[in-house]
Amino acid sequence: MTTTIDQARADLAPDGVLRAAINLGNPVLAQGDSQHPSGVTIDLAREIAHRLDTEVRFTCFDAARKSFQELAEGPATLGFLAVEPARAEQVTFTAPYVLIDGVYAVPDASPHRTPADVDAAGVRIGVKEGSAYDLFLSRTLEHATIFRGADGTTTFAEQDLDVAAGIREPVTAYVASHPGLRVIDEPFMQIRQAVATKPTVRAETTGWLDALLDELLAGGFVADALRRSGQGEGLAAPRS
Repeated sequence: MTTTIDQARADLAPDGVLRAAINLGNPVLAQGDSQHPSGVTIDLAREIAHRLDTEVRFTCFDAARKSFQELAEGPATLGFLAVEPARAEQVTFTAPYVLIDGVYAVPDASPHRTPADVDAAGVRIGVKEGSAYDLFLSRTLEHATIFRGADGTTTFAEQDLDVAAGIREPVTAYVASHPGLRVIDEPFMQIRQAVATKPTVRAETTGWLDALLDELLAGGFVADALRRSGQGEGLAAPRS
């Protein structure tokens, strides 16, 4: 009799190998290099492979858009991506396992104090191309202009822009090392990081992944993985 595990294994590792696309460009989710990756996404992929009784292989990228492409069009069968409508057309998402704030950095003298202030005519915002916050801001901003590059803070500095957009942890670190800047503390979005699969997986497989994530969140696995990698335990999502 075919079990849910058998179905999940057939969907995610049909040849006995779970192929996971890893985004090293998000330091909350993954650290290290392609030879020695670490972090919460690495731990989750290994645990999923363990439950499936399969091997796991990692392919690492420096940007979410590249790991998304590997999952959507390449050989990867598992990914770790922020939930966004544009991506949901090509991949299937679980419930989130980590919640990250998207925030702005501005010069100390900037008149902008809230995210709403930033969406004004003439305001130029640096973002990382293809990131979750690029996708979000592209569909929600009405007046400000987006400038895309390798990183939001880098684009902000190189092009002398008004605002840098990014995830809270690295943006805060950037501001701390660059006097004359400040973080707008109110987030402009909450980035819901989820496990992603090819859209061809069965609903039972997505349900199995959701149940596993719920178990790992409840048991402290996700919080512990975040802590071990130097991230805040409080980033772990509430149980679904």
